[in-house]
Amino acid sequence: MTEPIDELVLDGNAVAGALSEIYGDDMTTVLAECASCGNVDHIGELLAYVHAPGIVLRCTACTTVVLRIVQHPRGARVDVQGKRIPRPPK
Repeated sequence: MTEPIDELVLDGNAVAGALSEIYGDDMTTVLAECASCGNVDHIGELLAYVHAPGIVLRCTACTTVVLRIVQHPRGARVDVQGKRIPRPPK
């Protein structure tokens, strides 16, 4: 992982519990490809911003939003528009 931009930035491992509640499994080792620049990282390596009404995971290369999570009393909303599933290695 690259060095945090400031003390409010964590890595994706910090949101492992929230991801596990939503997906029912450890998602930190899943690969995510940034839809903007094509950089591939494990979700646990993405830049995590958690000091807001929701959770935002950003690409380590271009800082584009890859995944957003907002939890509310009736469940959670997950936006993965910035993520692509990378192609398997040849």
